[in-house]
Amino acid sequence: MHVLQLDGIDQPLHLQQVPTPEPGPGQVLVQLHAAALNHRDVWIQKGQYAGLRYPCILGSDGAGVITELGEGVEEALRGQAVVINPGHNWGDNPHAQARSFTILGLPHQGTFAEYVSVDARYVRSLPQHLSFEQAAALPLGGVTAYRAAFTRARLQPGERVLITGIGGGVALLALQMAVAVGAQVWVTSGSAAKLEQARQLGAKGGASYKEEKWASELVKQAGGPFDVIIDSAAGAGFEALLDAAAPGGRIVFYGGTLGAIPQLPPAKVFWKQLSILGSTMGTEQDFAAMLSLVEQHRLVPVVDQVLPLAQGEAAMRRMDEGQQFGKIVLKIRS
Repeated sequence: MHVLQLDGIDQPLHLQQVPTPEPGPGQVLVQLHAAALNHRDVWIQKGQYAGLRYPCILGSDGAGVITELGEGVEEALRGQAVVINPGHNWGDNPHAQARSFTILGLPHQGTFAEYVSVDARYVRSLPQHLSFEQAAALPLGGVTAYRAAFTRARLQPGERVLITGIGGGVALLALQMAVAVGAQVWVTSGSAAKLEQARQLGAKGGASYKEEKWASELVKQAGGPFDVIIDSAAGAGFEALLDAAAPGGRIVFYGGTLGAIPQLPPAKVFWKQLSILGSTMGTEQDFAAMLSLVEQHRLVPVVDQVLPLAQGEAAMRRMDEGQQFGKIVLKIRS
């Protein structure tokens, strides 16, 4: 089969032929129709990720059709169109993942390939209203957004929500999910075009985080501080989120692209009774609940661009530049 292979740090992805995997006991072989990129793939290529090993096949997001079954797998699964849950071996504690938790695409073979073999428990029926390309844009970003907004922050209809850094897959899916359940959402971005695109998806308004007083401007726009704030940057701007949060508010962050938080004034946290929550990926129950919400509200992930598998390196560079609005998808099979 053809795959996109990464041979080392800062090496370009290149098309390579490798043996097609065979499903083991309890596994299914999925013929992938589409896969999607995540920033995780770029970090692995740059060597900025734990557990690096080369050569490797990246890709955590994928959708396709089950073509082969391992021992013990129900025959009814053969031929089903599915989307793959990229979070494996979460463990028994719903509050945090086990040490054995892994994400598809490292250490195990990922979805930038014509076929991938995974345990049958990690495939779910493709939402009927989505194409393979749209469904491939959903798994990692969708489960991350769902857990951050609902499992961790316990977002309720009618609440005011601030989502930072709109344009990435997780932030956009969090926006779509929050709007779907009746929350009022505001966003930030460094791009005026992305702020306008977010409004078209249901955001009430937004502000550029490049402006000095963006947090107070957003609170003014919203008519009050925010009950829930969903962030992926952390860094020096995190203190502004404390100011923008309502008393009793919940700030949940699922990444730290701007690095460590240099100052966290304790009085702003304890006097406002704030909850600061970390969130990573999600349980199998989170994944199932996310798909249920997507199907109930017929949500369609935002796709920035669809490229053929052979142009995977160009897709990685577009992701690295951060100019995309939505998910970058690789089309593997027509």
